Amino acid sequence: MAHHPRSSALIIARARAMRFNMTPTEEALWQELRGGKLGAAFRRQVPVGKYVADFLAASVKVVVEVDGGYHAQRRAADARRDRYFARLGYRVVRVEAELVRRDLAQAVKHVSAALGCYSSK
Repeated sequence: MAHHPRSSALIIARARAMRFNMTPTEEALWQELRGGKLGAAFRRQVPVGKYVADFLAASVKVVVEVDGGYHAQRRAADARRDRYFARLGYRVVRVEAELVRRDLAQAVKHVSAALGCYSSK
């Protein structure tokens, strides 16, 4: 899956811009994921091949995507992204933005449960 250097540079620039323009729900979830609080080190808005993952825990190969309302019209595109990440060995955890807004603790539990699958305990 080689990519043209120009497209890689564009993805990197896009990820950098997205880090400074996170949605309120991405920002809220980031505050709970950052600093290894769930036992895995997450990074935000990370280029992974031709896509930018909202949050990535590389050590356990988990991608967390926050799905806002516009994702309802993007199911096919999201499924392609998920398959792409899966081919690279990542498990994708999708968290509804509305859940983050309504019940942040439950959204964090959803991510934590996915990470539990990779626990060494």
